[in-house]
Amino acid sequence: MSLEKTSRSRVFVELVPWADRSQENNLVSGGETLPGLRRPLSAQGQTLTREVHVSGTAEVSASPDRAQVAVLVSSTKEAAAEAKKSVCRRLDYITQSLQQQGLQAENVTVTKDIRRVENAYHMEAEVCITFTEFGKMQNICNFLVEKLDSSVVISQPLFYHTPGSVENLRRQACLVAVENAWRKAQEVCNLVGQTLGKPLLIKEEEMKEWEDQIDDHQSSRLSSSLTVQQKIKSATIHAASKVFITFEVKGKEKKKKHL
Repeated sequence: MSLEKTSRSRVFVELVPWADRSQENNLVSGGETLPGLRRPLSAQGQTLTREVHVSGTAEVSASPDRAQVAVLVSSTKEAAAEAKKSVCRRLDYITQSLQQQGLQAENVTVTKDIRRVENAYHMEAEVCITFTEFGKMQNICNFLVEKLDSSVVISQPLFYHTPGSVENLRRQACLVAVENAWRKAQEVCNLVGQTLGKPLLIKEEEMKEWEDQIDDHQSSRLSSSLTVQQKIKSATIHAASKVFITFEVKGKEKKKKHL
């Protein structure tokens, strides 16, 4: 599954925490606070925990990893045996062709139905084929169109995502957002002469996903005229994640002098 990722990150920094942030602007010279107000944590002898807060976003996309095609074979004859023979002959040819192309049996499903139509018998067989290789799908469909008559109908491919691929896309979006946030936090610390420490909080604030679907009023009119590549694009899923991370900030480590 190919992933395309773009990143957008927003960073803000707090390097000195306060016991009461609302009183930050009430400091006077010398680090003293106005009467009745609390001092900074450093004035109270408490241990400082300096932090950098980073908000990062990322967007990834994935093309569909499966396609399904239905091949419909039908025949109408006065005798039931003749209808069956006509359908089964072409059905055997289709299944043998699929085996020769390397398709596994678990990816091919065959259903048969026979019924009376006035004074004749009508039999239908449907072959549902699941593809993981879209190039092979096009080659097989083209081959069947050339070799079989007009009584065999091949549907347009239906592209879709397996549940595992969608879950992997969501996870990838979150991981890329975390990576973007970490990289920005690292750059901020380098800029202000500090060392980035361990993460204190990692929170995914938002996860969105959507498809490149055609407008509803156009889908019925255009679905049959779309090319294979356009169908793949319309079934592509996008996922966007937004994370919030708090990192510990450490001072620059002093290099030891060698005697």
